[in-house]
Amino acid sequence: MDFAWDVTILTLFPDMFPGPLGFSILGRSLEEKRWYLNTVDIRNYAHDKHRTVDDMTFGGGPGMVMRPDILNAALEDIIKNDQKSRHLIYLSPRGKPITQERVKELAQTPKVAMVCGRFEGIDQRVLDTWDFEELSLGDFVLAGGEVAAMALIEACVRLL
Repeated sequence: MDFAWDVTILTLFPDMFPGPLGFSILGRSLEEKRWYLNTVDIRNYAHDKHRTVDDMTFGGGPGMVMRPDILNAALEDIIKNDQKSRHLIYLSPRGKPITQERVKELAQTPKVAMVCGRFEGIDQRVLDTWDFEELSLGDFVLAGGEVAAMALIEACVRLL
């Protein structure tokens, strides 16, 4: 079935969705199939019994990043079945600030996938290989990208 807007969220916390997106006009439009929400648990692509998804940065430095092999496997899995190309977004404080004009454009993009980072972020090689658009809610840091993804989804869905 084709939806007006199809969004896939790659996250370590899929139970956070739909969260507030399941209420009010957003929830009704989701039930009416005006838009589609799919969540992908990145941990499902881990190879060990502990479902480890983080590792030290490749170039050194503080903190941990999401492992490129795990995230790459998740991306390959969701992209391989797409008939239409899927626009990839990484929500990051270093991204371009989201504007209403950009929201209007994204609401017209039939298929979108958003990666919700954790730790110090995701390995830069993944961003470069998959040609992600980096977007930001503002010049501040959240614990992860899930809340930012919900804000961007709400902004887009209300325009549908």
